Amino acid sequence: MTRDEVAALILSFPGAEASTSYGEPSFKIQGKFFTWLRPKLDQSLVVHLDSIDERELLIEMDPETFHFTDHYRDHPLVLARIATVDPAWLKVMLTRRWRKVAPARLRKAHPDLLN
Repeated sequence: MTRDEVAALILSFPGAEASTSYGEPSFKIQGKFFTWLRPKLDQSLVVHLDSIDERELLIEMDPETFHFTDHYRDHPLVLARIATVDPAWLKVMLTRRWRKVAPARLRKAHPDLLN
C-alpha cells in the first residue's frame, strides 16, 4: 500500500477526519484519536491491538511488516510498514479500532461495521 491508499482507507470510516500529531498526518473519529502515519523515513502506521502478546505474535510471524520502537514498548500497539501490510488485515484492524473509538450514535448508524 501507499500512504495515500492507507489514508483513503482510514478516511472511508464513518466520522473519520484528517488531523496531525507530532507534525505528521493522524486521523480521528469525531475528535477521538484513531491512528497516525509515522514519519516518512519509517513509513509505518500505528495499529492498536488488544494485547502486547498479540504484537509479539505479529512480529514473530512477519518481522518485515511488523515492528515497534521503545516508545511503544509498554503499549498494545504495533507499527505496520505500509508497503508490506496486507490491506485486508489492515481493514479488519481499523474496523476493530473504529468500534472502540466511535461514539455510540455513530456505531448505531453503521451496524455493518459492528459484525
